[in-house]
Amino acid sequence: MAEGDLSNGTNSKDMTVVNGMSGSTLLQSNDTRNLLDIVDNLRSQGISRYIDLPEIIVCGEQSSGKSSVLEAISGVTFPSKDNLCTRFATELILRRGPPSPIKIRIVPGSNEQRSQEEKTILSEFKHEISVSAEALQLDEVIESAKAAMGIDDSNRVFSSDILRLELSGPEQPHLTLVDLPGLFQAGSRTQSDADSDTVKSLVLSYMRSPRSIILAVVSAKNDFNNQAITKYSREIDPNRLRTLGLITKPDTLDKGSDSERFYVELAQNKEVDFRLGWHVLRNRDYATRQTTLHERNLEEEKFFASGIWTSLHPTQVGVHSLKPRLSKILKDQILVQLPEVLAQIQAGIQDCDHRLEILGAPRTTLQEQQRYLLHVSQSFSKVVKAATDGLYSDPFFGDASTEIGYRRRLRAVLQNTLTDFAETMRKEGHTYAIMDEGLANFPRQITRKAYVAKVKTLLQRSRGPELPGTFNPLIIGQLFHEQRKPWTSLVNAAVEKVLQAVHFVVRSVLSHQSNAATLDSLLNNFIYPRLELLTKELRGKVKELLKPHDTGHPITYNHYLTENVQKAQDKRRAREIKKSLESFFGGDYTSEGTHVMHIDVNNLIQVLVTKTEADMNSYASSTATDFMEAYYKVALKKVIDDFSVLAVEACFIDKLPSLFCPEDVFDLSNETIAILAAEDEESAAERARCSEKLKVLENGLKELKGVQGIPSATYGDGITGDDESSKWPPEVDSGDASLELSTENLSLKNGFESERTSFPMEVAITPEPFPTKDPLILEPELESKQALSWKGKKKKGYKAPVMRAAPAPPPFPEEEPEYRYKY
Repeated sequence: MAEGDLSNGTNSKDMTVVNGMSGSTLLQSNDTRNLLDIVDNLRSQGISRYIDLPEIIVCGEQSSGKSSVLEAISGVTFPSKDNLCTRFATELILRRGPPSPIKIRIVPGSNEQRSQEEKTILSEFKHEISVSAEALQLDEVIESAKAAMGIDDSNRVFSSDILRLELSGPEQPHLTLVDLPGLFQAGSRTQSDADSDTVKSLVLSYMRSPRSIILAVVSAKNDFNNQAITKYSREIDPNRLRTLGLITKPDTLDKGSDSERFYVELAQNKEVDFRLGWHVLRNRDYATRQTTLHERNLEEEKFFASGIWTSLHPTQVGVHSLKPRLSKILKDQILVQLPEVLAQIQAGIQDCDHRLEILGAPRTTLQEQQRYLLHVSQSFSKVVKAATDGLYSDPFFGDASTEIGYRRRLRAVLQNTLTDFAETMRKEGHTYAIMDEGLANFPRQITRKAYVAKVKTLLQRSRGPELPGTFNPLIIGQLFHEQRKPWTSLVNAAVEKVLQAVHFVVRSVLSHQSNAATLDSLLNNFIYPRLELLTKELRGKVKELLKPHDTGHPITYNHYLTENVQKAQDKRRAREIKKSLESFFGGDYTSEGTHVMHIDVNNLIQVLVTKTEADMNSYASSTATDFMEAYYKVALKKVIDDFSVLAVEACFIDKLPSLFCPEDVFDLSNETIAILAAEDEESAAERARCSEKLKVLENGLKELKGVQGIPSATYGDGITGDDESSKWPPEVDSGDASLELSTENLSLKNGFESERTSFPMEVAITPEPFPTKDPLILEPELESKQALSWKGKKKKGYKAPVMRAAPAPPPFPEEEPEYRYKY
């Protein structure tokens, strides 16, 4: 396209037109290489033992053509026997650059337990071979690697170690692949059924990594339904977001057959729909196995240039387009996953620091053991005091929205527990719920009339020298003791809840500050015995608080007693007078305000006097009931407060920080200190593991800190707009119309967010379906939070143009002309 086709007024000297295999192509640019190098460096440092890294894994059945695929991509001749040729994963690191020696080494697996001698053998397995990729004798390298890994056909068949090959050359793509052993269903003389299960387990473990891109190789020579790799990929990747299907051996299909049509439709994403789509390769067969890669590529281009395969877009067929396509996919995956990898590394470093802090320094001498116990006791007292005071700034308390975070907040748990206890006492603390009005429809409910009758009987059987209409004061105690019977069980239930909360917090704090061996020693020999004494003191205090309410006479000097009696009697008397007036006047006039009528006052007095005169014994029984209810209310409030303040807080919670304090450490004997703080072999081994992991993670963090502008960890489709003007793709009429789009008010989901970083955003104008020629691709530089607009003129014959931003559509072969404009 000529420069005059651009209508944005940009001068030709302000842009760079790049054609063919220039160094500024998107997929083979330096930033792609740098990203892949960063991930490969992380993997070489052993970080993949702790954190999954983005990678492309090549998996498929034996004889699916998997080795030929790798050979076509890298130029390395892979062993292609029908039996099991590799017993481990092979990592292939390809970089475009000047020819350099092939670097070979072994990356130890994370699941291998080895002696120091075996570790030394693996670390010394490093070779640099100055040969071309095609001349590399990989079968000899594999055999020597098997020997270094300790693999034989009898004792150890497979290994989680990884053979790593690094190749650099002018024809290599920027790409990293992990080749996995081929799957097989049935055993044979050279491979057993147990080997089949082992290979399956190894392959599935790689596929389950959520950051892996699955390159599922399917042979067109075999029935699709008999190849399990796509079944496994769909089970592990149910949304089909990270699987790219690769069809091999299409030349074995009969032209015009149903099988050929099926595999073409499969490549068109019609049969099994993968987000990353499908690709098709034609590899060398047995007869052409000695041909060069150049001859192989020519035969492949010739094959896809005829027949039904021409219905596929050129970016979907041939190794020529597969290389940049895989490189682009891997780069996008790295960009998406790096923020989460960084966050996981930082979390791992924090966890290692915390574990090492718990383990403390090595404890071989008495002085080191005493210093360790002092540290644990100080931290324990501090955190327990914070938990009881409700000061939750220490990292120990975590997130309050989680169950563990809430249970560690002891003050919050206590407040809620005692609030629930008070409510339960008010609702369930009485034996009878005396109903002044209405019927008793629920258990424990009793009408006042029935209860007064019950009291009347009790008064008659407990009469002393009291006058008629009065009652023996001791009857109040008898009625109250019966009414408060549920208190003991409710208080004991609350005690158990408090004890459970305290035990959980004490153990959690101690486990947060010490290792497992010290935790058990301190709990069994120190904490639990002291906690048992505090528990005994708490129970004794509870028993002491309940005793006056269990026996003895009701005693109170609270004026609320008489006030409650008077309120209850006034309320009942008002209710009786109202009923008498309604009977006298023939209706309820209280809601009408002032009402004028003529009455006989003497008759009204007589009615009121008649209704208020009561049987002396009934009057005494009713009064006794009033006093019992009033005293119950006063005693209930007192016992709730006394239990919470005098028992739980004063006798128990306030003393928790002193369960294990620094003063106690100085009083311990040397023998006790050794029992509590001596370090076992397991703790020493854990310290070594944590130290090693911390070193690896810190090195990985330094590596990632060199990457500026890591994008936020979101999975977006590129650009989203905040208003109607930012719809994507924009609506444009067909024809020779110009196209203009502004990114003002657009938010970027997959972009660098850094004030120091400007980044390219690719905008491709393509027709639907794809044109036979290259699309116009504009690649402006966009500063963060700065508006930018594109303008471009459409080519004649293009229909319904579509604009796409990162991630871009599948790449076009780099050897075909591409016009890119950089501002």
